[in-house]
Amino acid sequence: MAARQLLLRRTATAAAAARERRGYGSAGAAEYLQRSIVPTMHYQKSLPRLPIPKLEDTIRRYLNAQKPLLNDDQFRKTEELARHFEKGIGRQLHEQLVAQDNLNKHTSYITGPWFDMYLKAREPVVLNFNAFMSFPPDPKSEYNDQLIRATNMTVSAIRFMKTFRAGYLEPEVFHLNPKKSDTQLFKKLIRFVPSSLSWFGAYMVNAYPLDMSQYFRLFNSTRLPKLNRDELYTDEKAKHLLVLRNGNFYVFDVIDRDGSMLKPSEIQAHLKYILSDNSPTPAFPLGYLSSENRDTWALLRNNLLDNGNEEALQKVDSAIFCLSLDDFPVKDFVHLSRTMLHGSGANRWYDKSFNLIITKDGTAGINFEHSWGDGVAVLRFQNEVFKDSVGESAVSPQSQPASVDSSRAVQRLDFKLNDALKAGITKAKQNFDSTVEALTLDIIQFQKGGKDFLKQKKISPDAVAQLAFQMAFLRQYNQTVATYESCSTAAFKHGRTETVRPASVHTKKCSEAFVKEPSKHSTEELQKMIVECSEYHGRLTKEAAMGQGFDRHLFGLRYLALSKVDLAVSFMSMMTSMHLPWTQTLVYKEKSNQTKKLVNALTVSSKNCD
Repeated sequence: MAARQLLLRRTATAAAAARERRGYGSAGAAEYLQRSIVPTMHYQKSLPRLPIPKLEDTIRRYLNAQKPLLNDDQFRKTEELARHFEKGIGRQLHEQLVAQDNLNKHTSYITGPWFDMYLKAREPVVLNFNAFMSFPPDPKSEYNDQLIRATNMTVSAIRFMKTFRAGYLEPEVFHLNPKKSDTQLFKKLIRFVPSSLSWFGAYMVNAYPLDMSQYFRLFNSTRLPKLNRDELYTDEKAKHLLVLRNGNFYVFDVIDRDGSMLKPSEIQAHLKYILSDNSPTPAFPLGYLSSENRDTWALLRNNLLDNGNEEALQKVDSAIFCLSLDDFPVKDFVHLSRTMLHGSGANRWYDKSFNLIITKDGTAGINFEHSWGDGVAVLRFQNEVFKDSVGESAVSPQSQPASVDSSRAVQRLDFKLNDALKAGITKAKQNFDSTVEALTLDIIQFQKGGKDFLKQKKISPDAVAQLAFQMAFLRQYNQTVATYESCSTAAFKHGRTETVRPASVHTKKCSEAFVKEPSKHSTEELQKMIVECSEYHGRLTKEAAMGQGFDRHLFGLRYLALSKVDLAVSFMSMMTSMHLPWTQTLVYKEKSNQTKKLVNALTVSSKNCD
């Protein structure tokens, strides 16, 4: 008995010593960002379902959005077609959509169609889909050294992953009355409410839990190119990080066999080793392939696999995330935007769920692939990583990298390329360069006011920004046009986004008053018009956030129609006649001896896919 107790004591002491060697306190606290007493996914089961709007409301909202864009004759014709649609085929499709939704209560009516919309798109993801967000610099200037910041942000990103997977990450909740709901007392009570009822408990104190079903795709995930439709791949068992520098691919484990995070000084040592590697940029940088047309990339990927690169690609696809280290400083805000939005095609893997990008001067940002999720999840990740990397820095300028053999721990991936692959990479680079060169990007900093001033006047800053777009376009092109603004529907289970259509009769009237006839109106009259625009925009935004826009509903009806060969042709011609803002062209294709006019594809403008 005494020997057994001695053995247990020695085992515990050895474990504590191991934790100490890793720089963690008891219970491995440094491996987690936080330890929420409410489990991360506590509210997920009880989230309300995304509603399907009433068809008559959708038609009314659609017509309201068309009014400022059409002349009287065009609007009368559009209204006639819309009413005919509402009473006929639109009603049939709506009833089918509702019935289908009632059979799939585990998800939302938009989930499947929205994934298909992204994954079936054949345009390159660069500029068309991938978005970016940049981090502020570390307030401690000496921490903006590339190696220091890369280490700290990598450690914080891994902490976020481990916190989420352990269920310790605070649930995402929108608090209308934080003094009641964002308190320890409420959290201690709500954690005992069954998950199937927890949302209602939060609702009682004006708190609205948000959908977190996308979060698991943040890590170990990649969009795989496939012919006609891509696939999302996730391998949560993989323990390695992918690092890109000068177009070279490196991998090393950041999680050990026990599931613990590598010691920060070891991560620092491995990153220092990579930054010290003088290997030149490959003659044929593989990264450009992920910027190609998706079908072209799918064929080239098959060639890569056939040419003996399966193991290397597996390491790329399954990596926790991609850390891109750029060998140049950022010059200005335009350069910052270009670096994070597209950067060098050689030093990115655009198919990863996200690239964490850190330049020579420590400027940091995220470029994320959009099909798997939306900005809500990425923004939460970004905020938590910034807060942790700045407030709980794992290493400092005085820290010394661990004395480890990084040459053994870090593997540089080599890819076997045949002539066809080399030609494909060369063509991909040409396409990438020409696309990027055609992009015009500029930034103006407005110093005379801002959101605080507008809020003091009880005017929505967002509404004013949208109004400014309308005024600028009217001034330059003498026209009012449709604009698209994304609004999250994460308040609902598996919600994605809904569209706010900011162009309205109010913005048209206000823009024309400012641009065409400013002298005819008093300051008070102009201010009143701005207030009207703000109030109407606020209403549109609230409706969209509650799933009461018109875009997703019509998108769902169209998707359903495409699955119904009998209805597809008449539905599509009707939608085209209605001049839907997001409709472009119909493509017809023969299908053996069946229907000769089968709708093969209705292209959605990639600029409107958010």
